[in-house]
Amino acid sequence: MSYVRINGMDPGQGITAAGVRRSFGPVEAVRDIDLSAPPGQVTALVGPNGSGKTTLFLVLATLLVPDAGVVRVAGHDPLTEPDQVRANLGWSPDVFGVYDNLTVREYIEFFATAYRLPVGDRRSRADELLDLVHLDTFRESPVHVLSRGQKQRLGLARALVHRPRVLVLDEPASGLDPRSRVDLRELLRAQAADGVAVLVSSHVLADLEEVADRVVFIEGGRTVAEHSLSALPQTSTRPWRVHATDDTALVLSLDAMGMAHSAPTPTGVEVSLGSDEEVADLIVALVRAGVRVVSVAPSGGDLEAAYLELTKERR
Repeated sequence: MSYVRINGMDPGQGITAAGVRRSFGPVEAVRDIDLSAPPGQVTALVGPNGSGKTTLFLVLATLLVPDAGVVRVAGHDPLTEPDQVRANLGWSPDVFGVYDNLTVREYIEFFATAYRLPVGDRRSRADELLDLVHLDTFRESPVHVLSRGQKQRLGLARALVHRPRVLVLDEPASGLDPRSRVDLRELLRAQAADGVAVLVSSHVLADLEEVADRVVFIEGGRTVAEHSLSALPQTSTRPWRVHATDDTALVLSLDAMGMAHSAPTPTGVEVSLGSDEEVADLIVALVRAGVRVVSVAPSGGDLEAAYLELTKERR
């Protein structure tokens, strides 16, 4: 079987999509999305609510038929080869149903059976995954006793049960505590290191910046940019947080300079600055004004700054 290359990438690897469209009646949820998620890398899909992320994921997971476009998951067409796609795809939606009366172990074993794992491997695979997502102490507990975050971890274990070569995760950090979010990042990096193509969406951009190799920005159902995390475009301005010993003196000085700023918080005051020279000039001006500056640091990372620059016209 032969395939056409999409975006210069062999569609027999990872995920590729070109010109994908999907409408619901008069509503165009996905208007023109192109992306690639290569094996061995974590690709972040970033966009505002309603930008088409979940609709695209449903197309990749064979649960929606696109109106137009070309899609390949591990070299297979979700429309004509759904079984092959599902055999290679680990899929964890933002909201998923669970079988409340099953125990946590039975839940994973059920999906191991659905994916036709050998009978002798199902229990050991369930135990391995529950250890991996730190739900081992809940093995014999019914699923309904799990918290929202614990169910998210259970959904991740379910997505991994058949050792997929492609992993698609929609808001996997939703409901997770800080320790579990760190564990999630480590797990995704381990999957990528094993050659898995990982595509993940999240509104927690700081987490994505810690784990992703690449980012695809979408808005209004269209792909608007695609970058390596190491080569994000420079933004004209970005938020910086200024912390001083006296908030009142800091605010009065910023007002005297005519500089817009946020209201003071326990961590300081936020201002928008461009180059390093602007940052240095502000520090000099504040010190000369008698403001005792404790720290000046970017508020958010490079990914957040790039996203805010991309969506500033929506404000």
